[in-house]
Amino acid sequence: MKALVLTGTEQMEIQEIPDQPLKNNEIKIKMKYAGICGTDKHLFKGLPGSAQANPPVILGHENSGVISELGPNVKSGLQVGDRVTIDPNIPCGYCSYCHDNKPQLCENMEAVGVTRDGGMAEYVYVPETNVYKIPDSLSFKEAAMAEPVSCMIHALKQVDIKTHHTVLVVGDGFLGQLYIQYLANRGVKKVDVSNRNSKKIDQLKKLGATNVIHHDEIKEKYDIVIECVGVTKTQERAVSSARRGGQVLMFGVANPDDVIQISSYDIFFNELTIKGAFINPHSMNEAIQLLTNKSLLDIEPLLSHEFTLEEVPDFLAGNINEKITKAVINLEA
Repeated sequence: MKALVLTGTEQMEIQEIPDQPLKNNEIKIKMKYAGICGTDKHLFKGLPGSAQANPPVILGHENSGVISELGPNVKSGLQVGDRVTIDPNIPCGYCSYCHDNKPQLCENMEAVGVTRDGGMAEYVYVPETNVYKIPDSLSFKEAAMAEPVSCMIHALKQVDIKTHHTVLVVGDGFLGQLYIQYLANRGVKKVDVSNRNSKKIDQLKKLGATNVIHHDEIKEKYDIVIECVGVTKTQERAVSSARRGGQVLMFGVANPDDVIQISSYDIFFNELTIKGAFINPHSMNEAIQLLTNKSLLDIEPLLSHEFTLEEVPDFLAGNINEKITKAVINLEA
C-alpha cells in the first residue's frame, strides 16, 4: 500500500508498504480522510505528542474510512463495508490508571498514528475496540474530526461551565473555533476570544464570539479561561485572566521543556482551579453524535484545505503560506 512515512526528524517520504496479516481482533480500514493536527507538527519536529513517535512510523490519528477486512475473532458486530471513524488511543487495560477508569493516563498507552502506524496511508490496521461506526448522514471528511471533537468533549468535562458564566478562549485556531461555536450555541452568556490576527475578527464573530480581543489587550477577568495555544506567554495570560473563583483549562499542547511562571498567592487567594485535559477517554460516541446533529457544531466550514499525501511534508514544514484553519488529507485524491 502507498503510505507517507515519517523516517526521521522533519523527514517524510512516500513508500510502498507491504500488506500485513491481520492479528486477532484487528480490523483493516480503507482510508478516506485523515486530519492533520498540531500534534503531527510536533511529531514531525521530533517532539512528543500523546507519546513519542519513533521513526519509521506512519502518522495520522484523525481518521475515517471503510472496513475492508476483519481479522480473526472480531466480536464487535462490525462488518466489511461499514463506514467508520477511529479512536487512536489504545490503553493497556491493566495498569493502575486503567483499573481506576482513567485510561487517558495509561502507563503503557499506544496510539494509532503516534506509536503505531496511522492513517496517512491507503489502509490502517486498528483493534476492533477502537473502531466506531458512523451514520450515512455524516461525511467521511467530518467523521475524521471525531477525535479532536472528542478531545474537546473530554476537556469540557474537566470544568463546570454554566450558561451565566463568562468565558475567554485563548487562541483562534481550529480547536479554539470549535470551543467558540459549541459554547455559543450552548447559550453561554459571553464567549470572548483572544487572538493576534485582526483579519479573523469577522469569522470568529460569525462562529459566536462575543468579543475578539488582541492577546495583549485583555483587561477583563473571566469565570472560565480555555487555553488553546500551548505556549508559555498565553498560558500565563490565561491564568492571570481568571476572576476570583475562576477555572482555567489548559488544552493547548506545550513543548515538554516549557515552564510557566504564575503567582501561587493568586491561586490561593482567588481560589483558582487549573485543570489539564489529555486526549479523549469515553468521548467518541458523543463526538459522533455532536458531529451528526450539527445544531451545536457545524464543522465542515472550518475544514479549509484538502491535501494529497505528497503535499503533507511541505505543510508540516511550514512551507505552505496560506490561511489554513484546518487541513485534511483526501486519501482518494
